[in-house]
This record gives sequence, C-alpha cells and structure tokens, in this order.
Amino acid sequence: MRIPYAEIPGFHAPRVEGHKGELIRGTLGGREILALSGRFHMYEGHDAKVAAFPVRVVHALGAKVLFVSNAAGGVRRTFNAGDLMIIEDHINLMFRNPLIGALENGDTRFPDMSAPYSPRLIALLKECSSATGVPLASGVYAGLLGPTYETPAEVRMLERLGADATGMSTVPETIVAAAIGMEVAGVSLITNQAAGISPVPLSHADVVAVGNAAATRFADLVTEFVRRLG
Repeated sequence: MRIPYAEIPGFHAPRVEGHKGELIRGTLGGREILALSGRFHMYEGHDAKVAAFPVRVVHALGAKVLFVSNAAGGVRRTFNAGDLMIIEDHINLMFRNPLIGALENGDTRFPDMSAPYSPRLIALLKECSSATGVPLASGVYAGLLGPTYETPAEVRMLERLGADATGMSTVPETIVAAAIGMEVAGVSLITNQAAGISPVPLSHADVVAVGNAAATRFADLVTEFVRRLG
C-alpha cells in the first residue's frame, strides 16, 4: 500500500529530486514494515518539529525501531563516492531541535543522547555487512541546515570537530525517536567527497546518480537487517 504524503494530514510533498513522498506499508525480510519514501526538509522552510513528524506517525502505527538513511558528503578523506557508513553518533549543527516547545504526550522532556544510535543495532548492521558482503564503515554524521553545500573552510571545521560525513537531514528524526523511546539505526551513503576534498564541483545530479548506483547493495543490507531484527 502506498499513500502519497500530500494525502496525509501534517505531511508535505517533497520538492527535491529523488524524494517520491510516499508512506509505504509492506513486507521486507519476512516482516511487516512502514517505509517513508522521501523527506520534507528544514531547508524547504519546514520547522524541525514538522521535519520529524513522520517519526511520530510511524511510532503511533506500531513501529519500535527506526532505520534512517541519507545521502552525505564525505568529510573523512579516505571516503569515496558509493561508500556506506554506519552512523554511530551525530553532531547537530542545524541549531534547531524538534523538541522545543510544549512537551508532547509520551515524550521524555530531557532525553538521554549518550547513545542515540542503538549499540545493539550497530552490532547487528556489522553482522549484516559480513553476511551480505556489503562493506560498511562507521563514523559520525554532522547535520547542517543547508541548502548550500558546505564551503571548504566549513568542511575543515567539521573535520576538526570529529565529523566523518555531513548532510542536511536525519538529526531531527533521531532526536524525536530518542524522546519517544524508539531504537535507531542509521546508514549514510557517501555520495561525494566534501568541498575542498573533492577535485570537482558538487552537484545534486551526481548525488542522485550515486544513490541509484548503490540501490541494490543498500537494499540487500537493509533486507538482511530487517530479517535479523529480534
């Protein structure tokens, strides 16, 4: 079953190439799943609460585990386009938090963020990497507001801060998941070397092309991950 975001109250149709904007219900790896095909981003003008709202919806529908994915620029100098990175931690440089305001029913007011990405699920992803032969690195994801790509000076700053990859999403969803008690696993697809590291200018068309090329490997990994979930 596929429901366009435009038909779901509180959702918005994405306006970015590569984001279909559908809530999908189906089966994967022998389990029932809900999949969010695309995001509506803060750089499109949405509040952090709005960007993370789909997490609340899938949780209300019964989801206990959240698997987040994104396209990211490689800050770690050994990364190449097409590499996959387990997100072990993040740095919120969006300077927005989806929990600001009145406390939502069922939320933790001050959620612990010492392990926003579940150690259990990180270990499971590594097992799935071995089982499928899909290589996985691990690292820290820095979330920035966008929509511009980072400057070379900003990339050098991120490198010094301990970031391995950077993008414009994922952080608000993970924060809300922590507040409502969901386990989170995350994987970044490195679509390009970041500015100042890459020898060529960055383009969204290249990001989409790398995403399409990695689709089969990523699908194999996620299917195995879902199949092994306890």
